[in-house]
Amino acid sequence: MTANQEQLASSDAEGPGRRMNYGKEKIVVYRTYATPLTGIEPIPESEFDGRENVLFGLDVRVQVEGEAFRPSFTDGDNSMVVATDSMKNFVHHHMGEYDGATVEGFLEYVGREFLATYEQMEAITVSADEVPFDERPVPVGDDFEPSELVYGVSDDESAYGEIRLERGEDGTEIVAQTSGVTGIELVKVKDNSFTDFVQDEYTTLPERENRTLYIELDVFWTYDDAEAALGEEPARYVPAEQVRDIAQVVFDKHDVNSIQDLIYRIGVRVLERFPQLESVTFESKNRTWIGVRTDLDGDAKVLREPDIPTGFQQFSVDRNDVEGDV
Repeated sequence: MTANQEQLASSDAEGPGRRMNYGKEKIVVYRTYATPLTGIEPIPESEFDGRENVLFGLDVRVQVEGEAFRPSFTDGDNSMVVATDSMKNFVHHHMGEYDGATVEGFLEYVGREFLATYEQMEAITVSADEVPFDERPVPVGDDFEPSELVYGVSDDESAYGEIRLERGEDGTEIVAQTSGVTGIELVKVKDNSFTDFVQDEYTTLPERENRTLYIELDVFWTYDDAEAALGEEPARYVPAEQVRDIAQVVFDKHDVNSIQDLIYRIGVRVLERFPQLESVTFESKNRTWIGVRTDLDGDAKVLREPDIPTGFQQFSVDRNDVEGDV
């Protein structure tokens, strides 16, 4: 059972815990020549200072709520229901109207437009995974430069955003925000250990003083002011690319005794670099290869894929960690 299924199963069928929403997911939409992202503050761990947004692709999920939709569940009365196919078309249309440059900015914009258009919607949660593309080099004179026309569809990490909007006394307001970067995969060939863990009758895993460590990593963060997530003030915006780069730099520079140790160090560094953030949350997965030959010269090894099941870690870092009050 997933976390979402557990929450659904535990809801009180008669009380205030009732869940009632519907929506559309897997709304994949692309925009060419979107507004470039510029004015990003540089950090020591990253070369990233903006993107052209020649290709801007999103995989969007829309979830709406409102008491007006209750009859559609209890009585089969669809008179207030906005068809999810219409939601898809709404997102497609408004991608062409959005003049910003960030995932979160588009989500906030299209969410506000939904609430402005359909008064029966009391709240909306809009989330999206970026559909990433890679620049492709082509020969220019005696050198190679990124093509201005041809891009590759990437399997690399992607940005993530989620914005929840509700109607309030002063109009529509952001009540929750999450930004992120997902699908980071990193392999460090040596200088990683895993020692001093519990040894008992169930233990078969040997201690490892120097292992090749392969991790998958999703990182999510919240701002102390949700408006900063929209990118309208680029100097306050935290790009997914810079968080990704911090992760790989910390991995490179530190000898870590566990993945838990690694993600804590990454979280602290992210909060040190970006004082506008409130917290950073991780989900990591251990994909470490298993040694087949460790009798080769020097640090050389032969390794294979790990067995299933695999380990995972979840952890959040906040301002108390940076200030030393863990």
